[in-house]
Amino acid sequence: MASIRGARLEEAELLAEIGLRAWEQAMIPVGETRQMLDSARRAFRNFTHSSWITIFVVETGGATAGWAAREGLDELITDFWIDPASEGRGLGTLLLEAIEIEMREQGHATARVETHARNEKAIAFFRARGYSIHWFSAAYNPRFDRDVETVGLVKQLAELTESGYGQEF
Repeated sequence: MASIRGARLEEAELLAEIGLRAWEQAMIPVGETRQMLDSARRAFRNFTHSSWITIFVVETGGATAGWAAREGLDELITDFWIDPASEGRGLGTLLLEAIEIEMREQGHATARVETHARNEKAIAFFRARGYSIHWFSAAYNPRFDRDVETVGLVKQLAELTESGYGQEF
């Protein structure tokens, strides 16, 4: 049975490892993975150690299988990582649903997520769960010395209602 809970500081290193494995798998089609690996490892460690309070963890059979974060505790899901060994079991869907419930309870009308434009697996995952591509951007990244393409996906969490003065949530 799978469950969702808040992260604990003492598991920050494990969460960083899961994030790195998932990131590496997602970035293979994009290229540049090897050049970015050390940098990504440091970024995951820094994030999981400093922002663990914003992280949701999905467990199954007592083992951590993935995590997601809302760094600003707003409508943006900043991180979403399922260990490649745990994919295909519905754990990502369970994790996403838990985050969306919390967002609704906090009064957020939409949920947003951003990913690399060539991360087809992530884009398909979110689109299958009601997200739609809201924007596309290409911005210069000095680390790659080229433009990096990003997409933003959005899901409406609250029903829109008509009023005399426009739409309300």
